[in-house]
Order: sequence, then structure tokens, then C-alpha cells
Amino acid sequence: MATETKPAWGRKLGLLVGASLALALGACSTVSSEGAGHVAPSLANVEWDAYLGGQDSAQYSPLDQVNRSNVSQLQVAWEFPTGEGQPPRFNPIVAGGRMIVLAGDGNLVALDPATGTELWRSNIEGRIGARGITYWASADGTEERLMVENDGRLRAINAKTGEFFADFGTDGGVDLRGILRPDGTAPNGPLMNDNPGRIYKDTFIVPLPAGHYDYASSPADIGAYDVRTGALKWVFHVVPREGEFGSDTWPAADREKFGGIHNWSEFTIDEETGIAYIPTGTARYDFYGGNRPGDNLFANSVLALNAETGERVCHFQTVHHDLWDYDLPTAPKLMTIRHDGKDVPVVIQPSKQGFLFVLDRRDCTPVWPIEEVAVPQSDVPGEHSSPTQPVPTWPERFGRDHFDATMINPYIPEADQAKVREQLATARNDGLFTPPSLGTGSVSMPGHNGGTNWGGVASDPVRKRVYVVSRELPLLLNLLPDKRESALAAMPNHGDPDVMPYRWPTNFWLQSNGMVPIEPPFSLLTAYDMTTGEKLYEVPNGEILTLEEKGITGVGAQAPRGGPVATAGGLIFVGTATDRAFRARDADTGEVLWEYRFDAATEGVPAIYSLNGRQYITVPVGGVGHFAGGLGLPEPGPSKYVTFALPEGQ
Repeated sequence: MATETKPAWGRKLGLLVGASLALALGACSTVSSEGAGHVAPSLANVEWDAYLGGQDSAQYSPLDQVNRSNVSQLQVAWEFPTGEGQPPRFNPIVAGGRMIVLAGDGNLVALDPATGTELWRSNIEGRIGARGITYWASADGTEERLMVENDGRLRAINAKTGEFFADFGTDGGVDLRGILRPDGTAPNGPLMNDNPGRIYKDTFIVPLPAGHYDYASSPADIGAYDVRTGALKWVFHVVPREGEFGSDTWPAADREKFGGIHNWSEFTIDEETGIAYIPTGTARYDFYGGNRPGDNLFANSVLALNAETGERVCHFQTVHHDLWDYDLPTAPKLMTIRHDGKDVPVVIQPSKQGFLFVLDRRDCTPVWPIEEVAVPQSDVPGEHSSPTQPVPTWPERFGRDHFDATMINPYIPEADQAKVREQLATARNDGLFTPPSLGTGSVSMPGHNGGTNWGGVASDPVRKRVYVVSRELPLLLNLLPDKRESALAAMPNHGDPDVMPYRWPTNFWLQSNGMVPIEPPFSLLTAYDMTTGEKLYEVPNGEILTLEEKGITGVGAQAPRGGPVATAGGLIFVGTATDRAFRARDADTGEVLWEYRFDAATEGVPAIYSLNGRQYITVPVGGVGHFAGGLGLPEPGPSKYVTFALPEGQ
């Protein structure tokens, strides 16, 4: 594997940068002050051609027309209403001269990216992924396809017209259950995923979902298809079959019935080396594993797979025998850093626990030491909790790792505060890896909806920075036995008399006014210098409208799902839902330089692109926001995509 990779923006610019260096770019280029030797691209046409900006998932734009000096002048350039239905959290792509967005009725819409004028609208029946889309163009540019999952079938859409390719697969589609069984059958019906997948050359790589949120789930194997024909190229088994690497980390009985381990979130491809870095989820059931003794590879792992063949290159497991649903929620970030006097190509994997796992992407070995630390053990009958868990010694984690009675939210009613204090006094509360328990339950902090989440991390591969949006939602985990015969029948490997199905009644610990029980800050934006691993800053990210009305600010938004994007203009763009705000921050300090308020939430990742010499930023807007329904926020306005730019002529 190569030890040097070009910056993430190198692929986007392609021949443009090569030509610009040879021709000095003329009057169209500028030299950015944001990175030594970085040459900003021509603004003629820089696209956002994949979910998170590219197959590398960088969430980075090389554009610097909008920068620290002029971002205060941003204004709305155009809006596109999505209509009734699901509020958008779909990351628009800009490719082939079109912007692709998702309407409220579940149809894709192609827009003129300069004006928002509708070019075509698909005619899709049934569900498609809600967070993004994957675009492919032939080498000669004559054929353009959008790869979509539609009610459990992989289908290909003509990006020029919005029509399905009828000759793709069988009758215009491929049943994704064929990854699990050659006859295309599986126990859980059609398998759908909001993860849009990735393209490598002419191969579309897609992970399966788990199917069910219980013991009857499917193994979420990873498959690859020919983008033209739909032919299955390879399959990787996330629960290793007998004789495969990692099979000894599972019980022998019912091997193919264990489920989960799904890359539900997103993943990354290093296009220079042809390696796909895929973060995986928890083995089901998420909070009890008495029936699955062992470390359970490849759950909770960074998987490096050969994108051409599906063969494992290397891996690193971030949680052994997960009992907390600490699945890996974000796409890994790629860059090359100077470490111990050498250039080291790294893969950076953020986690729900607040860690950055920094690995050499050639062999998945830690760049800074990761220690196996002794953790509290489970007292639930039949459980086999791991005696240790991997904890990075560096970089310093983001956010808080515990919740006690001195940290109760002062903005919840006094009766709620008293109740939380009582719960904390009786619950098991032994820190980050407190195992779930019976009776009064266990405190889980930052919780399986805490830490960072999909779309929550941006990187700047030029300046060697990582920017993390995180949130803190402590949980009370209280396991209850499920004594139904059907539950036991669905549980793989239940021969041990101490092992029985346990389930966790959902308790997100939201209080009577809709707020979390822990004191602010409720969410953070944390910046890291990845050359040293040091934090540059950690600031509250956003507000809550109902607290702002009382003059209370600086608390951080509650459970934001707005993803950041870093730019060569020295900016971080990020939205927050509970104050309905979109902000540009100084990438060096976190200071807010510009802010715009919507009449509805904003969730998802912005798209940043340029066309005909003008830079644009497009943001999905709609709904009330995740975990925000009880906060008493105003009714949201209509759902739409909003696009910003500097005034014409500037």
C-alpha cells in the first residue's frame, strides 16, 4: 500500500489542478492563506459529487471564495421547497451539472445548481435511503448513473433523465438479500439502509442493515456489485463463517443466525489504494450478549477491505463484546500526517464514546498507543463481558464520560431534578463502560445516541485538522427478561440454562420539559490538530430556542444532527436544529462569524460547490429535529433546501 496519498481535494479537481499548476491558473485562481503552498482551484466548476463530498468522506471543500473576510455577506441565492412528507436530511450532490435532492414524497429531484430550477423528478414507489445518493459516470462521460436502494432492491437511475435502467439486474433491480443467500431469500423481508454506499471504479459497495432490532436480526454482510449490470462481485461476512479469520471469537452453534454488525452509518474509500474503510456496528442483541461469548469480530471494528475483491486487508476492533450499542457511527477520515519524523497515512475513526482511534491505514496499527483497560464486569446471569476494552491514550477524548448528581440539568423542573437524583443514587454508575444491569438499571454516558453520529465529523487534509460535532444524552439501561417462547426461539445459541433473552425498554431519560437530565453544554464542536493530536478548542455548538427566550445562551443545541464542512476559506459551516441556525465559524478558534436562522430545523450535511465563478452552500431545512419534539419549539415552517452565496459580482 502506498505511504503517500494526495489530499482529499485532489480527486475532486482532477486534471483541473494539474493544468492550473502548469498554466498558473491565470486570473481565476488565488493562493489561499489557509494552508502553506495550497493553490485554490478555479471556481469555474467544482462539484460535490458524492455523499459527504466524495468517496473519501472528507466533508471538506477546497473553495475559498467565501472566507473569513467576507462570510458575513452571505445571502440566500435560491430555495427549493421539498413539499409534504419527510423533512430533508439528505446531503445534496452536485455532479454532471445537476444537483440531486430528495423530495418529501421520497422522489429524487434534479435541480439547476445555480438557480434551483427543477430539471427532472423521478417516479419512485417505496422507500429509498434518506441521507444521500451515489453517483457514477463512465470514463468517457457518456453514461451517468445514480445507485439507489429502493424497498430492499438495488436499482440504477439515469442521472440525465431520472428514469430507471430496465436492464439493470433482474426486472430493473437486484434483491439485496442475495448477499446473504444465493436464492435471494432471508428471514427478515426486504433489507433497506440509509447508508448510500460507495463507488470504486465500476464497483458499487453496499452494506446490509441488520433487519430487526432484536435477536432475530440478520448478519449485515457487505456486498459489491457491477454498476452497469448489477452482477454480484464479492461478499464479506461480518460474522466470520467457520474457518474464516475471526471465527474463533464467536460460539460455534448457530453461527449464521447471529445478526447486526451493520455499517448503518457511512464509510470511506481511499481511491488511490483501492481500500474501503468500513466501520461496523454492534452484534445483536445490543445490550445483552450471554448467547454470544467472545469478542465478536467484526462487530465494532474498522474494517479495511480490498475494494476490488472484498478481501480483508486489516482491521481494528474498538469495543469487545459490545453491551452498550457503541457502534461506530461516522465515516473514517483519511489524511497523511508527520509522525515520529515520517509521513504516515492514517485513518481516523471517531466513536460514540468520545474517542478518536488513529490508525496507520496500511496495517490498522495504532499511531498513538491504544491500551487494553480493565472495565467493570456484568452481573447479569449468563453474560460474558470482556475484561478489558481498548482506550486510546491520545488524542484526548471529546465530551464528558460520566454523569453524577453534581451534574443535573438546572433547567429541568425541580421535581424532575429530584427524580433524577434519586435514580442516580440507586443505579449502577461505574463510568464509560458500566454494563447494563437488572433492577434499578445502569447509567450509560454519553449514551448510544451520544458522542458523535452520522455526518458529524469534518476533516481538513491540507491543514491536518479534524472537527467533531458531539452530543451528550445519558441513558438509564434497565434490562428486563423476555419470557415469551417466541423470543427464546429467535435467540441464537440459547443452550445455556443461564442464558435467556433480555430486552431494554427505551429510556432516553428525557424530562417533562423535553430536556436531557445532564447540565449543559449539551453539544460541542471540538477541533483537533492531527499532527500533534492536540485539541485546538472545544466550544458549545448551538442553542435551544426556549432557553434563548429566557436569556440563557452558550448551552449547546440538544442532540444536533447537523454535519460540519470545513473549507479552504478557513471556515467551518454547521447547522443546529434546536435553535434552527446555520453558522460559519472560524476554523482556527470556533468563533461564530456569521449566522442565519431558519423557521425549521436543519439536519444533515451541507453541500459546497462552485459554478460559473460563484461558490454556493446548500443546506437541508425542515421538521423539528431529533430529540426536540418535547422542547416546546414553534411549529416548523415548510421543508426546503436553502442555498447561500455572496452577492453577485463580489
